Amino acid sequence: MTITADGSGTTAARSPLASAASGIAVHPAWLRLKAAATAIQPLQVHDGSVPEEAGRAEAAGHVDTIVGAIGELSPLLPHDAAYLAALVKDFGRWAAGGFGVPDFLDSLTAFQPQLDRENGLVHLVVFPMYTQNGSPDRLVEAVLVEVIWPGFIAELEAGDYSNKLFVPIRFLDFTAGYDTNSAVLFPETVAMRETPAFTWGAIFADREAARFRRVLRAAAGITSLDLPQDAAALLENQQLAEETFVMWDLIHDRTHMRGDLPFDPFMIKQRMPYFLYSLEELRCDLTAFREAVRIQHDAGAPEAARRHAALVQYAVIFDRIFRFAITGNRVRNYDGLGGQLLFAWMHQHRVLHWTDGKLSIDWDLVPEVVIALGRQIDDLYWRSIDRPKVAHWLAAYEMLTRTLTPHPASVWAKGPEALPLTGLPREITDQVLDDEFPLSMFYEALARKLRPVIESTAGITGSTDSAAAPAGNGSAA
Repeated sequence: MTITADGSGTTAARSPLASAASGIAVHPAWLRLKAAATAIQPLQVHDGSVPEEAGRAEAAGHVDTIVGAIGELSPLLPHDAAYLAALVKDFGRWAAGGFGVPDFLDSLTAFQPQLDRENGLVHLVVFPMYTQNGSPDRLVEAVLVEVIWPGFIAELEAGDYSNKLFVPIRFLDFTAGYDTNSAVLFPETVAMRETPAFTWGAIFADREAARFRRVLRAAAGITSLDLPQDAAALLENQQLAEETFVMWDLIHDRTHMRGDLPFDPFMIKQRMPYFLYSLEELRCDLTAFREAVRIQHDAGAPEAARRHAALVQYAVIFDRIFRFAITGNRVRNYDGLGGQLLFAWMHQHRVLHWTDGKLSIDWDLVPEVVIALGRQIDDLYWRSIDRPKVAHWLAAYEMLTRTLTPHPASVWAKGPEALPLTGLPREITDQVLDDEFPLSMFYEALARKLRPVIESTAGITGSTDSAAAPAGNGSAA
């Protein structure tokens, strides 16, 4: 059966709010606001301030436009009334203070999108902020977003997969900071005077789904991979892919704070070998995979959840082994390493084959093999609390090298006796090469064909997936 967006064989209708969403995206007030935010960005420096006197005079005019537009749009967004009122005050205070380092803590605190997760609900987000995988500077960015919250996701979140901070969204329109690879909207990126307890995190499922569809379409052609019927349905239906990614992200996101975590978990910023971040991200993805297998075979689970759970498994594998593995440069690329590990693990356990220039996968055997990799990482974590930090690092490296081949010049690959184990932890970390685990010959060949397609997805959204992109045709060999 071809699975469709509502899990019933027909594409689910968009929320009645969707028409309101499309109207706001072309509303003259939004267009004025977007233009003013764009115009103020060149006047700002890294910390978000406007240092030049002439620039401050110009910025004041743009802020007037932004404030006026917010006032005009506010009646259309009554659920955000408190936040939008605070936003006007924050802009006014910034201007009155001479455009120093911006402080938008009050409006950020008032913005609570996780409290009203309704399918199709629109939010206007305007903050001085940096955008991950986009601008590193705290510039004024404006984004119109729409919540994605299908019924089966609400049921999962209300049950075994509670995640009160998780807000899946899609783009309606945005300023330049999001015309990039950035697919997240996090409150910690906003300029503010102090750090509050963060209460939400938003992920652009439409961008994740759109780039997945474009990359998988090309990768399957390059490798002559025959897609299962249900996996192929993801390429034909953007909404279906979006909802699949929402389910994946729901479980992935909550996993970062669950399980037998080391005492120095991924969430605490620190200096440690980048491959530990690889294992943490892959752990969360493989947990999502394992739970998707469980849900798929749970007769008591909602029918739509069971059907989407089968698609989550395809999404995890294909996104990891194709897009993740060769996206970005080779400098401590922890997501890339996780994709390489999953591919090599599946190949060495003989469920993934590259024979006669054709890629094939034994799907009936995949769940057991992939879940086994997740168990290995879970066991590494479970044992970590009984080990010193550096011993945990060494155990993680040993686990990786049972599957992946390190660089021939690696000091770590020579064993503990080659490392400065009596020194500070950073001295050991410094011995990890930027590209400790280089791409295999398979990936080197694939990257030449697929990387232009991956690069073409910068700025992609669910409504622009049909835009022209490199075809990526031809064998990877």
